[in-house]
Amino acid sequence: MTKLKTPLIILSIVILLVVIKIVFLSPPKTPAAQLQGKSNSTPPSPVAIYVAFPCELNNAVFVTGSVIASEEVVLVPEVSGKLISLSIAEGCKVNKGDLLAKINDADLQAQLKKLELQAKIADEKVNRQKQLLSISGISQEEFDISLNVLNTVKADIDYTKALIAKTELRAPFSGTIGLKNVSEGSLVTPTTRIAAIQQLNPVKIDFSIPEKYADAITLNSTIRFTISDNKEIFTAKVYAIEPKIDLATRTIQLRALAENPTGKLFAGAFAKIQLPLKKISNAIMIPTEAIIPVLKGKKVFVCKNGRAMQLNVETGIRTDSLIQIINGLQAGDSVITTGIMQLKPDGLVRIVRN
Repeated sequence: MTKLKTPLIILSIVILLVVIKIVFLSPPKTPAAQLQGKSNSTPPSPVAIYVAFPCELNNAVFVTGSVIASEEVVLVPEVSGKLISLSIAEGCKVNKGDLLAKINDADLQAQLKKLELQAKIADEKVNRQKQLLSISGISQEEFDISLNVLNTVKADIDYTKALIAKTELRAPFSGTIGLKNVSEGSLVTPTTRIAAIQQLNPVKIDFSIPEKYADAITLNSTIRFTISDNKEIFTAKVYAIEPKIDLATRTIQLRALAENPTGKLFAGAFAKIQLPLKKISNAIMIPTEAIIPVLKGKKVFVCKNGRAMQLNVETGIRTDSLIQIINGLQAGDSVITTGIMQLKPDGLVRIVRN
């Protein structure tokens, strides 16, 4: 009898413990309706909006280019020899035709004097024989021989003068001399770089634009540009357009001319260029940060009735901070510009600033 009571007592204790756990230790059940209310009580996302409105868009292309001299030449001698004169002041302006350098031409000068004496003797002989020919004192053949000798000597004189001219290095145009690379007394050859000369007023602006703007560019178009570390805005006029599209870059080369009376523009300077195209009226512009790239295009979120709505858009011209919307938005739409990565379609939003 005692053996039967022991298992019964143990079983009673286990049942009692289970009942205590279920009644006193289990957490209170939350009604289903209450749980459903909590799941739908997500607070609205704080966002900033930008009201899209039509405006006039000054369509322009922003590209980079370089400032180059309108004329530039590296000064090198035509013949070899000793440099006996170097009239170059570094960084100074010279006029077209100024003598900049002179190579020793003593041998050519001596040869020229000899030829000039021969020409004088030949000319006197021709004059005497001309008188004799008039009285039939000599034949026509003898006179022609003397005349030919005179003409040959004169041709030799012209050739010698041409050789002497090659020993002189003159400014091919008015401009500014750069730094010289040789000194007076140096032995130079036709490969010796003596200095460079540049014409810096006006200057040329070289730049390229994408081929899709080829029809929008015409001669005499005015461009605006700035250079590094200078906030001044300069202007130039397009005067030449390359008639061929670069196959590697798909761009068109253009060249403009800019006045440079103060010398602020240096050859080789980096230029940031704004090339105006046709103006667009009633263009819808929104901030660039509102655009979300997607697999099949671009989209934006707009705020309507306190909720975020997703719209697919087509974009056009981009400026420094705004981008044109060609299709997908209407004037007056409130475009969401902040917190867009956390938004969900039809999600609640709260406008914190415009």
